[in-house]
Amino acid sequence: MQTIAAVLDANGATAPYAASRPLRLAALDLAPPGPGELLIRIDAAGVCHSDLSVVNGDRLRPLPMALGHEAAATVVEPGASVTDFAAGDRVVLAFLPACGHCARCAAGEGYLCPTAAAANGRGELIAGGSRLSDGGRQVHHHLGVSAFAGHAVVDARSAVRVDSDIPPAVAALFGCAVLTGVGAVVNAAAVRPGESVAVYGLGGVGLAAVLGALASGAQPVVAIDPVAAKRDLASELGAVAVGPDDAAERIAALGGVDVAVETVGRARALAEAYRVTRRGGRTVTVGLPNPAEMLTIPAISLVADGKTLAGSYLGNSIPRRDIPRYIALWRAGRLPVERLLTATRPLAEVNAALDDLAAGTAVRQVLIP
Repeated sequence: MQTIAAVLDANGATAPYAASRPLRLAALDLAPPGPGELLIRIDAAGVCHSDLSVVNGDRLRPLPMALGHEAAATVVEPGASVTDFAAGDRVVLAFLPACGHCARCAAGEGYLCPTAAAANGRGELIAGGSRLSDGGRQVHHHLGVSAFAGHAVVDARSAVRVDSDIPPAVAALFGCAVLTGVGAVVNAAAVRPGESVAVYGLGGVGLAAVLGALASGAQPVVAIDPVAAKRDLASELGAVAVGPDDAAERIAALGGVDVAVETVGRARALAEAYRVTRRGGRTVTVGLPNPAEMLTIPAISLVADGKTLAGSYLGNSIPRRDIPRYIALWRAGRLPVERLLTATRPLAEVNAALDDLAAGTAVRQVLIP
């Protein structure tokens, strides 16, 4: 069959992207699902900074590539040997289809699965190869999903079944923003009630981290971002919101914070997050900086101050465990994920959506094919 998808042929395009149009909508050939795979209809796809980082060249990926990795979808056809999904199932997609067999997966750390990471780096599904082509030319998958499209073929291990009554635009956010942001707080930092938390960067992942910290009973939660509208939203959600110029003084008045979460994807922001954690504090980063950026911290502080600095990929999440948990919190009103939704837009506006993301005026935009 054919599907319409947003394809990136070259990175490094200059903004405004609505004018330079790095993503083109193309009619691609989509192969049927192989064993262990699903043919899905994309219902809603979130626009994440990880998509922008491929467009602007911060994250080099094999091209051409059909972008998009955060989505809610409906199963159209399960491939051979798939027994836990049926046509009509609503699913949320996660961008790391852990193999389930390696040492990391056996240790409960599927988010570090080297097999899945290697497949994502090659732009392939975990079983190997691509299911997308353009006039006979291979088109690569983005993080095993390629959700800026009408349909996709994914590994069944990328999908988590959810109830069909969740609005697709909300359900999509659980696949990346919520898994990464809430997971960084709950899984990686293991925030306890009454601990103080600072979150640097209030995009979709950062505000999800704010929600996760508040749901965990953290107090206070300091939210840092240069964009006033994002700070206003963080304040409405229950955080103490400040600009970057005021953050250090505000946090110093607290004597530092127990936990700092950095979502900006800049080494300077990570160094500041580490600096403001108090003795014995934990700093967790989920940001993806340009690989050329280097981090400088006082090496002695790791021992002398008993600090911890940790990276967190996918929020140290196990999607089939954590997505249902977070949806349950959403239903209980403790994770108002819908507040992160800035706009829904047609797929044809994908380049304009990248502009709003790059400008910092959007938290999470969702594309509807």
